[in-house]
Order: sequence, then structure tokens, then C-alpha cells
Amino acid sequence: MPGWQVILIASALVCAVSGALAALLVFAERFLVRYGRCLIDINRGHKRLTAQGGRTLLATLMEEGIFVPSACGGRGTCALCKLKVLQGGGPLAPTEVPLLKPDEIRDRVRISCQVKVRNDIAIEVPEELFSIRSYRGVVERILDLTHDIKELRIRLVEPESIRFTPGQYIQLVAPAYEGSPEPVYRAYSMSRPPSDDRAVETIIRLVPDGICTTWVFRHLKEGDEVEFNGPYGQFRLSTTPREMIWIAGGSGMAPFWSILRHMQEKNVRRKTMFFFGAVRRNDIFFLDEMRRKEKELEWFRFVPALSAPAEGGQWDGEHGLITEAVDRLAGDAADKEAYLCGSPGMIDAAIKVLKAKGMTDDRIFYDKFA
Repeated sequence: MPGWQVILIASALVCAVSGALAALLVFAERFLVRYGRCLIDINRGHKRLTAQGGRTLLATLMEEGIFVPSACGGRGTCALCKLKVLQGGGPLAPTEVPLLKPDEIRDRVRISCQVKVRNDIAIEVPEELFSIRSYRGVVERILDLTHDIKELRIRLVEPESIRFTPGQYIQLVAPAYEGSPEPVYRAYSMSRPPSDDRAVETIIRLVPDGICTTWVFRHLKEGDEVEFNGPYGQFRLSTTPREMIWIAGGSGMAPFWSILRHMQEKNVRRKTMFFFGAVRRNDIFFLDEMRRKEKELEWFRFVPALSAPAEGGQWDGEHGLITEAVDRLAGDAADKEAYLCGSPGMIDAAIKVLKAKGMTDDRIFYDKFA
């Protein structure tokens, strides 16, 4: 047997053994190791609870009715579930380091989905988390917006109404189903204006092999009962009169659809240019609705752009990446504000364009969909 084949086989065996050992360690910690009951002290005695050890701090708090924001469902990518761990959190995990700034590490900030509750622990959380509630509702409508994007409307049952600021999001609970052995939480921005307080609407894009989106697209039906918690998030309009640039793609439409209609209801007349990116013509949705808003609101302009306009039907609008459209049409941005929603890659690229056009960091607000 040639030497290179021996090396390949040996490497494959090492990878297989390493993977098996890692899986065995996870199984052993989850099902065999018993940490017993652990005391969690919150905000220096403001609240104390006792919970079974062994799970992550994020999952443990949620199980106890303290809902910590987490857009990635506990995968350690969004960095929204930051909390201060004052005592008992163990050493900083390698997965936390890239998500924390040096001053956060000095201040004992941790990524709660990466911290295991193995013993008594003392933490500090923002006071506003105590006001976040769990809601129960019924799916009133599921509407196909594109081949991979659905609009979901949930009529509230208990409690019967919700108060939120346009731009905030909820965490939808996907129950256990075949292929997903336990409930998971995923974050989705609300797309209805706050005046419609008896229901929530979200815009959900299918993620390949995504636990929650698979449940929504393949299992969830109109009339089903669902649970969610919220509202979360600081993404919202400032109170300045500055002209605005909005940039989004896909399900990043959701918070802007809420904000735009809220502005119309409240007669907020800030000049706004909304750039929306997609690949093909059949990936664009709400086009007719946006054109109507342009006619109703003299301060609003909608600019969709397709990166592959030759595919999926005739298109006479903007071509290229959405950041290219922004660069061509947004003009000087020094005295403007920008609001961005979408993938981290799109947002990072858009920020570079905006800063090159004179916009400062303090006037750029974004919500990364991890």
C-alpha cells in the first residue's frame, strides 16, 4: 500500500476516534454525570433559585422563566446572551473568547449559552429581563411570500395582548419533533406595528436543516397552538430628525415593515431610502405593498436590487449586490443615519460602504441575523 494511502487512512481513523470520544464526553456529561441541585443568585440577592445542574446557564434560566435573548438558539454565535458571572462560572471557554471584548472579559461578562451550571453560581442580569413574558397563541395565518420565506401570524391567547417597540423580536419555541428531541428557541423580528397588539407576525426564511424553520415549513399548520417569549432587542429608530438609509435582505424585511407602518400611523415624516437585496425576481416580496407606500408617503423610497436579475423573470430595477446599489444611490451619508438587518456578511459590507460615504459608527444601527 502506498505511503500516502496509509497516511490518509491513519488520519481518517484519528478523526473518527476523536469524534467518537467527543460525542461520548457530551453524552456522559449530559446523561451520566449528576451535579445535583445548584443555587443561582441573581443580582446580589434580588432573586434566588435552585435548579438541577448540568445544563447551560442560558437553558437553566429560561427553564426558570428568566428569558435571556439568544438569536442563535444557544449555538454560541450571536453573542446576545451575555451576562455577568460574578462567581462559580468556571474558566472562560474557548468558544466565548472571540465573542467578548477585553473590557467585557475584565468585567466578568460571559456567553451564557457556553457556561455550564455545575455548582452554585452568582450572576448579574439586566433588570429589563424580568419583565419579559411567555406567551401562548394560535397560528392564524401562514402565508408563502417566496419559495423559502413565509409570513406567520399568531393570535394571542394568554396573555391576550403584547406591548413592544417596532424593531424588537420574539423567541419562538419549536417543540420536540422527529429529528429534534427537545424544544428549541429561535429569534424572529416582529413585522406588525404595535397598534396590532392582539397578534404578532414574523417573516421566517427557511434555513437548510434549521431546527425551527424545518418545523415551521414542514410541520406547523394554521390552528396549531404555539409558544413564544419576548419582546427583546434594542433595534429601534432614534428620536432624531435625520434622513435615514435602511438596508435589508430576505427576512430582514420584518422589522422595517413594522417600523414603516408605525411611522405612517404616528405621522413620523423622516426622509427614508429603503434598500432591499435579493438574488432573483422571485425572491422579492412585498413589492406591490412598498410601491403603494411610496405613493402614500412622499418621504419614503423603496430600492430593490437583484444580484442575478437574468434569472427568475423580467427585471427593470437595480442590478448587483445591495451594497453596490447603496454606493450608487445613497449619496453623501455624513449627516444621515443607517439601519441594517440581515446576515453578518451583508451588514459588515454595508457598514464599510456607509463609512466610506462619511457616516460615523454612532449613526449606524444594525440587527445581525445569526
